[in-house]
Amino acid sequence: MKKLLIVLVLLAALPARAEDVHVAAASDLNFALKEIIQDFEHSTGNKVLLSLGSSGNFFAQIQNGAPFDIFLSADLNYPRELEKSGHAMAGSTFVYGTGRIALWVPARLAVNLEKQGMQALMDPSVRKIAIANPEHAPYGRAAVAAMQHAKIYEQVRTKIVLGENISQAAQFVQSAAADIGVIALSLVLSEPMQKTGRYWVIPEDMYPRLDQGAVLLKRGGPAARQFLDWLKRPASKQTFKKYGFN
Repeated sequence: MKKLLIVLVLLAALPARAEDVHVAAASDLNFALKEIIQDFEHSTGNKVLLSLGSSGNFFAQIQNGAPFDIFLSADLNYPRELEKSGHAMAGSTFVYGTGRIALWVPARLAVNLEKQGMQALMDPSVRKIAIANPEHAPYGRAAVAAMQHAKIYEQVRTKIVLGENISQAAQFVQSAAADIGVIALSLVLSEPMQKTGRYWVIPEDMYPRLDQGAVLLKRGGPAARQFLDWLKRPASKQTFKKYGFN
């Protein structure tokens, strides 16, 4: 009996087995979320396996049984719909931030963003404009809305090149496949883009509000729940704020 008690005490003292958390996230979170994940893994010992892409594509994949535990969407409606359809835990959706869009140009392009604003897209030096595909990327829809608000969409639509997601749209401009991008502020504020170009934040009244939501999916276990709670911590909120989320 004494030996059994000693064994039980030793087992109780052992750390819980680390778990993997499979996270699907909108690609505008590339830099912010990786910082949060690093802190989470260091503090808990759990491992986050991150997949980045367009919110609409992930939404469809999850509906078709993709093995994710948590979904961070650039459109709050997607997590809400997953709750309604039973693919996510009821009541687990929450807003982690409100995204913004910006014009970004590489240093090589001689346009005055502060002076021209959205009219920079009409500049003769701009031959290609990168945005995310509006069919499945909320940031692409916001980009189109901003151009329509500025009454320039019809004039520039033939210049538009579509990225599969907002990260790919940013890569198009960085690699000179496009001259200017209408992209997520969260990417623009990253160190690589700060060093290589200039940006102008598009006024928020020019496009629909980009409330972004996270949700715990049906297959999410204890570690996934822990990560969802981690996203709500003050330190995580500060990281989102650092990358331009309201």
